[in-house]
Amino acid sequence: MTEPVQWGRQPKRKPRPSVDSPGGSPSSPVGPLETPPSPEHAATIIHAPRPAATSAPARESYEAPRPRREPSEPDEGDARLRDLVVLMARGLVDHPDDVTVEVVEPGEDACLELRVHPDDTGHVIGRQGRTARAMRLCLGAAASRLGRRASLEIAD
Repeated sequence: MTEPVQWGRQPKRKPRPSVDSPGGSPSSPVGPLETPPSPEHAATIIHAPRPAATSAPARESYEAPRPRREPSEPDEGDARLRDLVVLMARGLVDHPDDVTVEVVEPGEDACLELRVHPDDTGHVIGRQGRTARAMRLCLGAAASRLGRRASLEIAD
């Protein structure tokens, strides 16, 4: 009789380490030790540096204070970003004449506010905010080409 033929290759099995082997539990414990390690294993223990205790009070905010900027006038770059948002929004809504975009904060970190007809708010936001996220992505890409940053807020 012939041996049954097995199709495919043999599965790779990793041998389990025994308790007495070097990879087993008793010789390489994990976690806190109940007894001090033997001298031959003492060199393998790595101690993390302990942070120094300070008496300084904890700060509430970890951010550095931002310098106050003088409000600037919208320039050509802000106008181009505003026109981009208007173009995208008018293609999405049913009432394109009611689309307005206002430059709230002009300058290097521009903030634009989009207002549409109340019936068109869902068209601009999209399912789970995907359309709004795509508009913000396009606005950010266009702003980075101008060497600045921009954000878009959709007003209710």
